Amino acid sequence: MAQAFRPQASISLLATDGKPHPLQDTLMVVTVVLGAVAFVTAFFHNLHLLTSWAGLIGILTGAYGQFISVTTRERFALIIGLGASAIGFYLGMAHGGLFGA
Repeated sequence: MAQAFRPQASISLLATDGKPHPLQDTLMVVTVVLGAVAFVTAFFHNLHLLTSWAGLIGILTGAYGQFISVTTRERFALIIGLGASAIGFYLGMAHGGLFGA
């Protein structure tokens, strides 16, 4: 039972297994940032190019991040970023699309 009380040398906010995950963490941060940009700019009709492209790239990075994610914290943040990216993407497409139609 002694192994159950091992002290952890370092506590990471992004990895719960004690190992570094630089690629997964980078994809998570990029997805959340792009999701925030897409979501915020979706409320402005004249920014539909930025909204739709940020949403599309956020969806793609979030999907790949989900595919290779290791921890629950990564998956949680990726889902938040994916949702915001999707909302921004769909509203950007409704306001004019990827190429300014």
